[in-house]
Amino acid sequence: MIPFLDLKSVNMRRAAELENAFARVLESGWYIRGREVEAFEQEFAGYCGAAHCVGVANGLDALVLVLRAYKQLGKLKDGDEVIVPANTYIATILAITANNLTPVLAEPDDRTFNLDAAGVKEKMTSNTRAVMPVHLYGQTADMAGINALAKDKGLLVIEDAAQAHGAHDGNNTDPRRAGSLGDAAGFSFYPGKNLGALGDGGAVTTNDDALADAVRTLGNYGSREKYVNLYQGVNSRLDEVQAALLRVKLKYLDDEIAERREVANFYLSRIHNPHITLPLVRDPQAHVWHLFVIRHPNRDALQKALNQKGIQTLIHYPIPPHKQQAYAAWNGLSLPVTERIHEQVLSLPLWPGMTEDQQSAVVEAVNHAA
Repeated sequence: MIPFLDLKSVNMRRAAELENAFARVLESGWYIRGREVEAFEQEFAGYCGAAHCVGVANGLDALVLVLRAYKQLGKLKDGDEVIVPANTYIATILAITANNLTPVLAEPDDRTFNLDAAGVKEKMTSNTRAVMPVHLYGQTADMAGINALAKDKGLLVIEDAAQAHGAHDGNNTDPRRAGSLGDAAGFSFYPGKNLGALGDGGAVTTNDDALADAVRTLGNYGSREKYVNLYQGVNSRLDEVQAALLRVKLKYLDDEIAERREVANFYLSRIHNPHITLPLVRDPQAHVWHLFVIRHPNRDALQKALNQKGIQTLIHYPIPPHKQQAYAAWNGLSLPVTERIHEQVLSLPLWPGMTEDQQSAVVEAVNHAA
């Protein structure tokens, strides 16, 4: 069986350095908000091209805390509308409703799966206060168009960059990475991400000094100074062990992205099944290939056929948020582009270090499927 993701092999390539990083934390005797977190925040902020990085407990918390901080700073209030792509993972929307804000579901571009300026403009009302584009599968959304529209209308732009560590905007004369393309961004370091921890973790990046301070304070029980609480905060902090491990893995992120691109290019040049729609790539040097997602009109049959040939695949995501029981009030909404995407998409195996024999087996199975 060719697995969808061989995470063990990915991490074992760095085993000695990861073990040393863990030992460094163990021997330090300091396990929360110490030197490793501080160093990682500086290094990841620099990598993204942002002034600030604030480590938090997970990717969902990153988005929740950004929105909560904006409310604390008076830039958002209960009921304000936040435009979000309808085909995102539900965490993006959970962050909005957790803050008593109103998600407005916009259809994505049918070719890139990402939100664009036209989709945002179609859903804007007098109550729109923010846009939350998602850089789905490792390719950035239409940030130039979205930012231009947001600037004109005075909207906040908050990137959901959970799948886009290292992706840039396709501007080859002055490329900017995800995490520095809006007013703020939320990242996840879930183990399967391009930059994955060995547990949960997340971060917020921003150039806004006040926002960074508010996020950091809210995530530490609303406190800047021990036992002095400015806000009704929460406990959401990146711990020292995960920060130390992430520092190791950050050093190799660009190299692993290059390996991901090689696998993706192998697939793009060799998959010729006429029933399959391959991903549309705006810029080969900007996409970081968190996932390689194809489309097929009979996706479930294709997945079954590939599984029978020993190829493990996953569906990202089988049920769109507006059809989930968690948002039952939306179940009657008609979002045909989103629904068609969720019915047709299938993610093929892809990871750094995947062998050419494994890649060839995937291609052969896909090409011979009906």
